[in-house]
Amino acid sequence: MRSLTAAVALATALAIAPAVGQQRPTQSKTKVHQVVIQVDQNDPAVMNLALNNADNMRTYYEGKGQRVEIELVAFGPGLNMMRADTSPVKDRLAALSKQGVRFSGCGNTKANQSKAENKEIALLAEAREVPTGVVRITELQEQGWTYLRP
Repeated sequence: MRSLTAAVALATALAIAPAVGQQRPTQSKTKVHQVVIQVDQNDPAVMNLALNNADNMRTYYEGKGQRVEIELVAFGPGLNMMRADTSPVKDRLAALSKQGVRFSGCGNTKANQSKAENKEIALLAEAREVPTGVVRITELQEQGWTYLRP
């Protein structure tokens, strides 16, 4: 009986020894919060609300030591937010761009507005043109980004 007890104890010790000796790697992956904000209105109050949302989220997550990616996508009347000649929020947009917030303007809207106004429209230097704003939002959502519309 003693040899059976000793054998069981030895087998148990051998079975758990690798697990005890192994250390689990620490989880160094920090969640990256990804948020896309839609702007589709030519209303300075809505534009400022969208910028406030972006700035508040950036400040909150960075304050907790977490990463955040934020992209504002403007189309339709909201493209005025990113137009070099009409943006009522260009200074705020420039400041947030320096803090890592991205800005995308709809190429379809830009082309339509250029045609309607019979002039070439330029976006602010901080904004990049995407083929279509709604497709850009859709693609980001398909990649798991959170959608926000102020």
